[in-house]
Amino acid sequence: MSAIDTLPPLSQVIETHGIAAKKSLGQNFLLDLNLTAKIARLAGDLSGCDVLEIGPGPGGLTRGLLAEGARRVLAIEKDSRCMPALAEIAAAYPGQLEVINGDALDIDPLAHLTPPIRIAANLPYNVGTELLVRWLTPKDWPPFWSSLTLMFQKEVAERIVAQPGSKAYGRLALLAQWRCDARIVMHLPPSAFTPPPKVSSAVVNLTALPEPRFPADARVLERVVAMAFNQRRKMLRSALKGLGPDIEDHLIAAGIKPTDRAETIGLEQFCALARFVAAA
Repeated sequence: MSAIDTLPPLSQVIETHGIAAKKSLGQNFLLDLNLTAKIARLAGDLSGCDVLEIGPGPGGLTRGLLAEGARRVLAIEKDSRCMPALAEIAAAYPGQLEVINGDALDIDPLAHLTPPIRIAANLPYNVGTELLVRWLTPKDWPPFWSSLTLMFQKEVAERIVAQPGSKAYGRLALLAQWRCDARIVMHLPPSAFTPPPKVSSAVVNLTALPEPRFPADARVLERVVAMAFNQRRKMLRSALKGLGPDIEDHLIAAGIKPTDRAETIGLEQFCALARFVAAA
C-alpha cells in the first residue's frame, strides 16, 4: 500500500476538520483525486525536483505531487484551518512536505527550496494573477523556477495564451510569451469544484525559456506594453505619447504604423519598439 492510500477521502477530511471553503480567501476545493493526480502529472517529471504549491487547501493536489515522486513539496497556505489536514499528509510522507501558514504574497519561498524547482498550484482566484506576474517579472532571468503549472479562471488562462487580434490579447500574454512557452493543458467545469464557482477553469503550463524570445529591456518593455493596453482602443501614437515626442518615429522604426492599436501588434514588434525607446 502506498502512502497516499493511507489517507482519508478529501470529503471526509473537510468534514473532520471543518474546512468549508471561504469566498474571502478565493477558495474552491478540487476534491476528485483523479483530477488532482492528472494535474500533478501535467507538471512534468517531478523526481529530483522541489515543488512550490500555493493554496493547497485540504491537500488534494499536494497528495498528487508527492505521489508523482516530487523530491519535496513546500506548501504555503493562508488558512490555518487547513493545517491539521496538511499535517496528516506530512506524516504519510516523512520529510517530504513542509507547510508554511502564511500569505504567499509576503513569503520568500527560496529559503525553503533547492533547485530544480517547479511550481504547481490551484491558485486562489483573488491572488492568482498577481503571483503569476511576479513569477514572470523577476529581476534576473532565468527565474528560480523551471515550469509553472497553474489553475486559473478560464478567462485568465485564455489571456495568458492569447494571440494578436483577439479580445483576450494583452499585457499578460506578452509578459508570459516573451519568456515562456505557454499552453492550456486542461479544462475543468464548475462542477469539478466544491463549492462550484460561477466560471469554468483551466490549467496553464508555462515553461521558462533560457532567455527571452527577443531582446528588450524588461522594465522598458513592461512600461511600453502597460501604456499601450491601458488605452487599447486608442491609436498607439496617442496611447504612447507619454513615452516622448519622438514616439511616432520609434513606432515607424519598429515597423508599426502609428495608427495601429495595441491588440494588433505582435511580441517581436513590441520588443523592437522597446529597444528604440530605451536607446532614446
